[in-house]
Amino acid sequence: MIAGSRWIARGVATAALAMFIVLGLSTTHAAAPLSDAVVVNRGVVELETGRSNDISVRMAEEIASLLDDGATRRVVPVVGKGPLRNLTDLKYLRGLDLAIVPVDALDHAREQRYLPGLETSLTYIAKLYNEEFHLLARADIVKTGDLVGQIVNVDADGSSTALTATRLFNLLNLKVNIATDDQQVAIQKLRRGEIAAIAIVTAAPATFLQGIKAGDGLHLLDVPLTQAVVSAYTPAQLTASNYPGLVGTDRPADTIAVGRVLMAADLRNIPDRYRNIANFVDALFTRFEGLLGPGHHPKWQEVNIAAELPGWARHPAAQQWLQRNAQVASSAGPDALQVLFSRFIDERRQVSGNAPMSTAEKDALFQQFRAWQRGQAR
Repeated sequence: MIAGSRWIARGVATAALAMFIVLGLSTTHAAAPLSDAVVVNRGVVELETGRSNDISVRMAEEIASLLDDGATRRVVPVVGKGPLRNLTDLKYLRGLDLAIVPVDALDHAREQRYLPGLETSLTYIAKLYNEEFHLLARADIVKTGDLVGQIVNVDADGSSTALTATRLFNLLNLKVNIATDDQQVAIQKLRRGEIAAIAIVTAAPATFLQGIKAGDGLHLLDVPLTQAVVSAYTPAQLTASNYPGLVGTDRPADTIAVGRVLMAADLRNIPDRYRNIANFVDALFTRFEGLLGPGHHPKWQEVNIAAELPGWARHPAAQQWLQRNAQVASSAGPDALQVLFSRFIDERRQVSGNAPMSTAEKDALFQQFRAWQRGQAR
């Protein structure tokens, strides 16, 4: 009887052990997806861009290519629906960490009290590149005043171009009839004479404008650089080297540039996502020079990660990196510095009403500046 009891006990123990093993295996298999989810989401930041045809999509892809390491950091670009929608998403959309937005969208949001409290909830990581405003018109439209009462296409409603064009026309007190066709549709209407002009905000040179020939009956209009316009936007120029079929070699077309900025959501109360942004900032700033090499968009050459955005607070992680690396942040490569120097000369001469300086003159002046800079360093 005792032996029988022992066999029963052993049987129970064996069954219990078998059940334990089965349960253990089941638990292991059930936990595997959770483990995979943790790995996949490790270090992830979601970065919202402009619309699908915006160069911010490429810029976000290049950031992702530079920073993704397959283990601790991953950047997931998300195509947005327009600058004001991006700001709304950044403030309220679950999971969104960063967004590339135009500076004038921030100005507009503040002026119109769009999303009250935006200035205290969102922070910026860095000012990025500029995109130029193009005003492509029929041959019979020789100045912006000729557009009064005419149809001007500004891309889709809510787009970056629509926002900038509307603000600019208001600053110029220019009463036009707005159309919101797709730009490819609009350019065909422009060629047929159905509309007077197209407004386009994009990085110069825009590929689809470079194919326009001098005999096509289209040209780029000057944007009047009034005091109100210069106070709101950066003066810029479109040259024959950008668009040989649209701009004369003797005189560039005056226009404005719209800055882009990398903004961050308020994640102070979500520690893991806040750490992911800090990790992203550290990697982006530390490896930024990797975006300046061949194969990357030339607009990266315009970026100075230390540049400030007045009226907005910088993200603490970005501010701390700049403080730790003040010497690195303040130094720019000679090529990038010369681009900025050239832009500064162009803008100052436009504002003062002086004639443009030739490339050779600017190069000579820059070399004098570099010589002075080396003397100051010694």
